[in-house]
Amino acid sequence: MKLMSLKKMGLMLVLGTGLSWALSAKEVMTPEKLWQVKRVSPLGLNQARTHVIYSVTTPNIEGNAMDKKVYQVAIKDGQTQLLEAYQGQLKDDKISPDGSKKLMHEAVSVEAVLATERHESLAKANAYVFDDLNYRHWDTWNDGSFNHVFYQDLKTEAKVDIMAGEPHDTPQSPFGGAEDYIWGPNGESIYYVSKKLTGTEYVTSTNTDIYRYDLASKKTTNLTADNPGYDTHPEFSSTGQLAFLRMDEPGYEADKNDLMVMHDGRAVNLTAHWDGTVRDFQWSNDAKHIYFVAPIDGTIQLFQVAVDLDNAEPAKITQLTQGLFDVNGIVAEVDGQLIVTRNSMNAAKEIYRFDLASQQLHALTAVNDDFYAALDLPTVKQRMVKTADGHDMLVWVIYPPGFNERKKYPTLLYLQGGPQSPLSQFYSFRWNFQLMASQGYIVVAPNRRGMPGHGVAWNEAISKDWGGGAMQDYLDAIDAVAEEKYVDNDRLGAIGASFGGYSAFYLAGHHDGRFKTFISHDGVFDFRSMYGTTEELFFVNHDVGGPYWDTNNAAAQQSYNEFNPSNFVAKWDAPMLVIHGGKDYRVPLGQGIQAFQAAKLRGLKSRFLYFPEENHWVLTPQNGIVWQREFFRWLTETL
Repeated sequence: MKLMSLKKMGLMLVLGTGLSWALSAKEVMTPEKLWQVKRVSPLGLNQARTHVIYSVTTPNIEGNAMDKKVYQVAIKDGQTQLLEAYQGQLKDDKISPDGSKKLMHEAVSVEAVLATERHESLAKANAYVFDDLNYRHWDTWNDGSFNHVFYQDLKTEAKVDIMAGEPHDTPQSPFGGAEDYIWGPNGESIYYVSKKLTGTEYVTSTNTDIYRYDLASKKTTNLTADNPGYDTHPEFSSTGQLAFLRMDEPGYEADKNDLMVMHDGRAVNLTAHWDGTVRDFQWSNDAKHIYFVAPIDGTIQLFQVAVDLDNAEPAKITQLTQGLFDVNGIVAEVDGQLIVTRNSMNAAKEIYRFDLASQQLHALTAVNDDFYAALDLPTVKQRMVKTADGHDMLVWVIYPPGFNERKKYPTLLYLQGGPQSPLSQFYSFRWNFQLMASQGYIVVAPNRRGMPGHGVAWNEAISKDWGGGAMQDYLDAIDAVAEEKYVDNDRLGAIGASFGGYSAFYLAGHHDGRFKTFISHDGVFDFRSMYGTTEELFFVNHDVGGPYWDTNNAAAQQSYNEFNPSNFVAKWDAPMLVIHGGKDYRVPLGQGIQAFQAAKLRGLKSRFLYFPEENHWVLTPQNGIVWQREFFRWLTETL
């Protein structure tokens, strides 16, 4: 039998739903169309601070790459211009205040890990030798090299490694960037973020600190040695005052993120009294306020906090924006305007200006407006659901284009990852609710416990309780929406990635017949093998409770026994699609293999979608389309 082409299969998936697509006057989102959406990223202001320079990245499906062009848009009137060359137009904040030096980072070989370094006569050997942990991180094996910060004299081009010989990284692995190192206010020092631990200590700790390197004395000082948790994102005000972000609890990567300011040699917490967590911030031009973004009520919004350190009262915090969208980044403040980025479940990121006087957002870019105007878009609504233990839980419900409440629709319960990541008005190029609803599915997305934006206690409630309250929240959400006559209770599915993938595996053994199919991407299937192979052990120590061999640890033993999906495979009774990336070292490949093998040996309809070169995500265009087509193919077959 000949295999169906992916192109034909993709067409059949869209036609096969037969629910609302054919009745709509406009077209709807499809996997192929999703990969036509352009991706907007602000790069900064021009030297004159009159324009925002930004890139537009377009997926190149044929070349399996991303094509990028750079533009500038006038802040005053929104006029846009393509820039053939933009180097020199942006202010380079890595140049010292006196213009004589430049900061940069480079990988430096520090440890002899590779066999060719340890056995020079064996030039064709391909082996790594490790004596301690931290042998791999995220999607990369440790080859003995580390990112170091350098400064370069722009006249002589001589470079100085300010971390010479250290087996430590700056920028931080795996997600840190150039924001991890900055000049001091007068250029006499360099401030940088690093976790100066090695081996087992490194993988079991979150103790990241901010260091100051003095160029004259060549001495390095740890400015945050008193805090055993994360200290990150140093930024100076126009008056030379240092602010940064801090998490207090050691080993807890999703702790409340507070905004700190150094004052008279001590760190003052501006947000200690506020029941939320800060994601990103920027000083106001006059240094009297700090603007920040933070999750709240299922969205991410813009806030400001007053900086008046002589006032004994708690700092005044004001929410500046509100609506069914996310304000997810701050670029700069210019002439009473904040340049920010914004997106929603129905629209990818664009650049906006927020008028501080009128408190209004105005679009500066409209890169995808014409594209969306040609589509019939889903409807996104908030719904409050009472949980089994009496909490009011926000649930996003996304309805198909052309929704008709007299019809019955297959419905997907979306299981968010993290586990402590916000389920906001995000726009994903994989877990895209716009696309799912456009294929004729209602999507139910609960802000179950463990998510920020609903108070610190709600956010913390997931830790060491993965199979407890959060799983009941999921069931409460789907049960409430399933009471509606337009929900086809015989066609319910549960889908998710990471912690959401774990949730699919766990619910497969605890759903009491609710769901007809499951999809799990990069999900945790077995806590014991997860503990033995994941790379950031502080995460499983905090969230699972610790090692499986600690029989005196009640929290850990509950995780390994009561909350471990592999213990309940005998109860699996529905089809299972398992997806996994070969370079996922956070939730290693064996988790997906074990789940697929278990489902097959149980005699269940199951499928394994394996991406050898992808990590915890799927990033390349053609793999992204394969992911979408196989996702909807599975739903067509099983739901």
